[in-house]
Amino acid sequence: MTDTALTNENARAAVKGRSLWDDARRRLMRNPAAVVSLWVVGVLVVLAAFGPMLWVHNVDTIFRESVAIPPTFANWHLLGTDTEGRDMVARLLFGLRISLLVGAAATAVALTIGLIYGAVAGFLGGAVDNLMMRFVDVLYSIPFIFFVIVLMTIVPERNIILIFMAIGAVEWLTMSRIVRGQTIALRNKEFVEAARASGASPLEIVFRHIVPNVLGPVVVFATLNVPVIILAESFLSFLGLGVQEPLTSLGLLISRGAREMEASSWLLIAPAVTMLTTLLALNFLGDGLRDALDPKER
Repeated sequence: MTDTALTNENARAAVKGRSLWDDARRRLMRNPAAVVSLWVVGVLVVLAAFGPMLWVHNVDTIFRESVAIPPTFANWHLLGTDTEGRDMVARLLFGLRISLLVGAAATAVALTIGLIYGAVAGFLGGAVDNLMMRFVDVLYSIPFIFFVIVLMTIVPERNIILIFMAIGAVEWLTMSRIVRGQTIALRNKEFVEAARASGASPLEIVFRHIVPNVLGPVVVFATLNVPVIILAESFLSFLGLGVQEPLTSLGLLISRGAREMEASSWLLIAPAVTMLTTLLALNFLGDGLRDALDPKER
C-alpha cells in the first residue's frame, strides 16, 4: 500500500508542470555570461547601497594635506584623491549609487507610463490608437538634448528629481510602442475573448489579462534600458546639464577626470572602468533575460 502511494506521488510530481517563469529561470541559470553578470550587478548594487556608509572616509571630507595624490595605502586613499582633496573611493561609491539610482528610477518612470499608455492604445485600437501613437511620434521628433535644455531652463533649481523627469519623459516612448505591439497581438486571443464573454470591463481586461502577458518583453527592455539611461545621464553630466555638486555621478567623475587626465590619470581610470563594468554587466544580463524569456530568439 505504501509503495503504491509513493508511486502515485512520484507520478503526480513527474506530471506536474513548471511555469513559464520557472523555465525562464532555468534557461537563465544555464547562461554563464548572464549568471556572472547577475552576480556583478548584485555586487555593484550592494556597493552602491552600503559602500558610502561603510567606507572609512566620507564623500565630502576634504584632506587639505592630500590634494590630488595618486593611489596609496597611506590613510586608506586606495584610489587617490581628487583636485579638492576628497577621497576617490568614497566619491566613486557615491557616484555609482547616483548613477544606478537614476537608471533604476527613470526606468521605473518609463516602465509605468509606457506600459499603461501602450496597453491602452493597443487594446482600444482604431482612431484612439492612431491619435495616441501620433502624439508619441510628435514627442519622438523633439531632440532629447533640446528637451533637457528647455526643462533645465524652465525649472530654476536643478536636482536629481529633475534628471528623473527629463530622462523618464523621453524613454517611455519606446516602451509604449513595444507594449502596444504586444497588446495588438494578444487582444484577439481566446483568453481575452473569454474575459469579454464573462463580462469583464475593458480596463479589467487590460490590467488583469493583457499586461501580465506582455511582462516578458517589458522586463527585457527594462533591463536593457537601465544602461541606456545611465549613459544618457553621464552624457548630460559630462556637458554640465546633469548631476551637480555636491552630488556626483559616474558621468560627472569621468568629466572631471578627463580635464585632469594628463596630470592625474587615476581620476579618469577608476570611474571609467566602473562605468564600463556596469554597462557590460547590465547588457549581458539583459541579453540573457531576452534569451531566457523568448527561447525562439536563441
